[in-house]
Amino acid sequence: MRADATRNLERVLSTGARLLADDPSVSIAAIAAAAGVDRRTVYRRFASREELLAAVYQARYDAVEKAIEAARLREAPVAVALHLYVEGIIAVNRRWPVETSRMLTEETIRERRRRLIDEVDLFLRRATDEGLLRSDLPPGWVAKLLPSLMLYAAEELSALSAAQAADVVVDTLLRGVGVP
Repeated sequence: MRADATRNLERVLSTGARLLADDPSVSIAAIAAAAGVDRRTVYRRFASREELLAAVYQARYDAVEKAIEAARLREAPVAVALHLYVEGIIAVNRRWPVETSRMLTEETIRERRRRLIDEVDLFLRRATDEGLLRSDLPPGWVAKLLPSLMLYAAEELSALSAAQAADVVVDTLLRGVGVP
């Protein structure tokens, strides 16, 4: 693919994610206009709105996979891996704000999501076993809490860099909100 075509595709996908987060019924024409490309350019690449949606969701999951890989959840010291993971996911949530639950009816997306969740769950068990996380919490509690904290940080701490927002999330996760 030519460099300009790659840039156009990237703009269409990231613009699509942003607009779909605000309005799940946004049209391809509106996405194309906001991305600064002709709608025919979008239709040459995607035969339907559903294909464009699928590509946006794929791009989001690609970014999540890269964030998980970069965090080195199995190898890095747990505190380092936790921060890298949180920082990476906050960046993904900012770049690809589209809600993915609509795609969970597709088997390949559901399976891909399951693998990612399993990888994080394995890491959270490691973090608990190594004493970074409390072992007396209900099973799955941190796994349910952490995504909400990361999403909230991505949306509400927009004045902070992803790394700074990750500092807030990790501190909240590890120390809570009570006075020490």
